[in-house]
Parts: sequence; C-alpha cells; structure tokens
Amino acid sequence: MITQRPVHFGDVVRNAIVFNMRNQRESLVSTDALLRDVSRLFDLLHERQIDYLLVGGIAMLHYVEGRNTEDINLIVALTSLRQLPEIDIDSQDNSFARGKFQALQIDFLLSGNPLFAEVQHNYATVQAFTERDIPCATVEGLMLLKLYALPSLYRQGNFMRVGLLENDIASLIQAYQPDLPLLFEKLDQHLNSSDMGELQTIVAEIQQRVERFRRGVGPASLED
Repeated sequence: MITQRPVHFGDVVRNAIVFNMRNQRESLVSTDALLRDVSRLFDLLHERQIDYLLVGGIAMLHYVEGRNTEDINLIVALTSLRQLPEIDIDSQDNSFARGKFQALQIDFLLSGNPLFAEVQHNYATVQAFTERDIPCATVEGLMLLKLYALPSLYRQGNFMRVGLLENDIASLIQAYQPDLPLLFEKLDQHLNSSDMGELQTIVAEIQQRVERFRRGVGPASLED
C-alpha cells in the first residue's frame, strides 16, 4: 500500500489559486484569508453535523502525488446543503450544485444521485489531513466517480476535463490495481449499455498505457 504524508488541505487550495496564471493578480485573495475560509468551512460542517464525503482532486492527493485543484468537491444531501446558508449557490440541478463560501469554490455532488449516495455510504474512509481528520472517498470510490463522469464529458467535448480524469484513472490503476470488473459491474447499474461499452473501451486503452509504463516501453528516443 502506498502511503502519503498528511496533506495540508488549506495549502493545496491556496497554492492552486495563487499559482494559477489565469487568475488576475488584483483578484487574488490573501493566503491567510483562504486558510481561514477552509478552516471555517470544515468547522461549519462539523458543528452542524453535516454528513459529507470529500472527493475530487484533494481526495486524490491522499493516494497519488502531483494532483492539484482550486475547488473543494463534496458529496452531500440536498437537505444538508440547506443547512449551510453561508454558501452562496451559483447553480444546481438534480445531481450537482456549485457554490462559493467566501473565497472558496465548492462543487457538490448531491446524494439524490444513486451512485453518489452509494459512494458516500459504501466507499468511504477517514483520512488524516494536517488540519483534521476528514471523511474521504476510497480509491474504489474515486474510480467509480471518475469512470461514471467520462462518457458525459466525451459527449460534451470537454477535452481538458477528459484528459484530467483519464490521467487520474491511470494513476490509480498503476498504483493500486483496483478490481475493474467489480467496478464495471457496479457502474452497469447506473450507465446505459452504450456508455458502458464506450467506457470499457476507454479503460482498456488506459490499461495498455499503464502496462507500457510498467514495462518501460515508450516511443523511441531521438538518439535511437
């Protein structure tokens, strides 16, 4: 099992925002304010006994290195979200909501979606971040969410997001060898047959890349 040093949650979000060149210099908030916002958000979740699960890029950092994100991604129930009026909701549909808490961008996966609910209840663990222990998706939980999202992102033509998710999936496969047939069996309950067929083709291609990496096989160098 790969072990990672505890991640400093606030530092991850702060560094992602500060070093994102797309952010205009004048719009950057102070790093101290970001750290306070992160701490206060999780204080509120604890104080109000909100049942949540951390997913997304920060959860990934507990399993693989090099992932960064400006957003916080949480699975919650819609009823729980209503207990947090401090969060300004920008958009919402049946499965997702996006909001702001002070300077923090938060993406919510709503547990009214059956797969999100299953990940929250059956693919959860507690991970030690520097600031506190936080309920976090397991490797298998993260894989389910990322695999579930891929067909929709392909249809949207979202090249950047597809590349990011496929890299996450490849990294988790390479490091942890999750039981892919078992994950496909679970996803078959939530995706149509066409999406499942495409997803299995995509994952087979990712597995081939991982296998080439393990064998040390790649394109010939310019010196060859």
